[in-house]
Amino acid sequence: MAGPELAISDLQVAVDGKLVLKGLTLTVRGGEVHAVMGPNGTGKSTLAQTIMGHPRYQVTGGSITLDGRDVLAMKTDARARAGLFLAMQYPNEVSGVTTANFLRTALNARRDAKDPVRLKEFRDELDHAMDVLSIDHGFANRYLNEGFSGGEKKRNEILQMLLLKPRIAVLDEIDSGLDIDAVRIVAEGVDASRGPELGLLLITHYQRILNYVTPDRVHIVYDGRVVMSGGPELAETLESRGYEWVREELVPAVEGSPA
Repeated sequence: MAGPELAISDLQVAVDGKLVLKGLTLTVRGGEVHAVMGPNGTGKSTLAQTIMGHPRYQVTGGSITLDGRDVLAMKTDARARAGLFLAMQYPNEVSGVTTANFLRTALNARRDAKDPVRLKEFRDELDHAMDVLSIDHGFANRYLNEGFSGGEKKRNEILQMLLLKPRIAVLDEIDSGLDIDAVRIVAEGVDASRGPELGLLLITHYQRILNYVTPDRVHIVYDGRVVMSGGPELAETLESRGYEWVREELVPAVEGSPA
C-alpha cells in the first residue's frame, strides 16, 4: 500500500453560524510531520475536529480527501477505520472501561471479525508502547483517563496512536498543560511513531515540543487561513517574534500581496 496523503483544499467551516475556517489549504503525506501554529481562536482546533467529523463543525466549502477518498462523505467511525486518528486536547474520562479493554476493542474494530487480535500479541504490543511512554503497566487496568493527571491523559492519547497505527494522526495541542519532562516523554512517543506509513499533523501554540519533534513543514494559521508555510526555522522565528509579528506584519503583507 502506498503511503498516505491527507489533502485539505480551500476548507471553509462554520461553528454556530460563524465562519471560522476561511479557505485553509495544506497537504500531509506519509513520513511527514506538519506543525500548525497560531494564536487562540484562529481555527486550529476547528481544523482537527472537522477532519474527524464532529457534527458541530459545518463544512461550507472546500474538500478533505484521504488517499483520494472523500473524507467529508464519511461518518466519524468510517474516518477512523480509514486510518484517521485524533489525539484530543481534552481527553474524556470513561468510567467502567479499562484502558486495555478500550484499546483492544478499538484494534478489533479495524480488523476482520473472524481475525481478532490475539491476547498475547496485544499485551506484548501494549507493554512495549507503555515502556516507550514511561507509563506504569498498571494503568492498563484503570478506567480510561479516570483519575489520570493531565500528563497521563496526554500520554494515553499517544499510547492509543502507537497501538492503532493510523495513516494520518492529528495531535491537537498534545503538549498543552504539560511540564518539561512530560513534554519530552510525549514527544519521544511521537518520534517513535514516525515512518513512511504515517503522516502527522501537530497542532500547537508553542515551539517547545518542536525542540523534540522536528517538523518537515510549519504552517502559521491566522483568521482561518494558512498565512505562511516554511521549514522548522519558521517556528523559531514565531517563538522569537511572537504573534504580534503575525498580526502586525505578516498578515497585512499577505493580504496586500497580488492575487
